[in-house]
Amino acid sequence: MTDAAGEIVPLPQPRLTGSVSIEETLARRRSVRAFSDAALGLEAVGQLLWAAQGTTHAEVQRTAPSAGALYPLEIYLVAGNIAALPAAIYYYAPQRHQLVRIAVGDRRRELGEIALRQHWIGEAPAIVVISAVLPRTSAKYGDWGQRYVHIEAGHAAENVCLQAVALGLGTTVVGAFSDRDVRRLLARSEEDPLLLIPLGKPG
Repeated sequence: MTDAAGEIVPLPQPRLTGSVSIEETLARRRSVRAFSDAALGLEAVGQLLWAAQGTTHAEVQRTAPSAGALYPLEIYLVAGNIAALPAAIYYYAPQRHQLVRIAVGDRRRELGEIALRQHWIGEAPAIVVISAVLPRTSAKYGDWGQRYVHIEAGHAAENVCLQAVALGLGTTVVGAFSDRDVRRLLARSEEDPLLLIPLGKPG
């Protein structure tokens, strides 16, 4: 695998059954801000991304609800310590359940810096970034569109948090960061970054 931008990384197929009940994940969910040095596996990463916005039926319907089935959310992975995956920024393509590399190199510490210097974020093996293309929803729903998009981001983030618990991982949701700098990091000037979700084994 090269370090070129545009590289496609297929992900392992997501599991549709597990050994941890939804009730147990709810009871065990906590905000985690300290992570061990253990690398994440690609299977776990794929499962977490699928939980955020993966497809569940005919490559159309997804794991989180969307107003009008317009799906304005976009999911990115800032990877630094994932087994068999080079450190880089990746876009998650839900219809094909694969990653597309959009920037090379380990950008975790930079992301922690622009998240109001919350440097612990840069110590997580990976960070999921949820952003949105607001016009996809507002074109149909007008002023209500922004509200709907924020609701959807909450659904997707909770899916990731509960899936993390089921996988024995820790996470939390971060909303304090420079929108402008996250857009620059992702090279996505047309999107609105909404949430950061650092992921890893609890330290």
